[in-house]
Amino acid sequence: QVQLVESGGGLVQAGGSLRLSCAASGRTFSIATMGWFRQAPGKERDFVAAIRWSDASTYDADSVKGRFTISRDNAKNTVYLQMNSLKPEDTAVYFCAASRYLTIWREDGYHYWGQGTQVTVSS
Repeated sequence: QVQLVESGGGLVQAGGSLRLSCAASGRTFSIATMGWFRQAPGKERDFVAAIRWSDASTYDADSVKGRFTISRDNAKNTVYLQMNSLKPEDTAVYFCAASRYLTIWREDGYHYWGQGTQVTVSS
């Protein structure tokens, strides 16, 4: 099993920045990919970004390209999501996820999920 704990959410004004962290523990050797998803009120959970653990290849949703950056610290078993130029439409609960496979976009390809952290962007 892998446990994921997110942190770093909060309230920020439009145009501001936040950095989310996700610390993994447990059987971390089994992780191939880690990703971030988000769910706004009344909407489905959507892919935001992912990173392959082996070579740090990254993948971003079109809606966040050029604004969000995913990165990882292998030594700390932690993945980060740096969010810049935040917009009110970025308001959502952000979830960290880990997969044993080289999945990227598919939510059902992830095996482990964090509890989520709220990000609210005011206009």
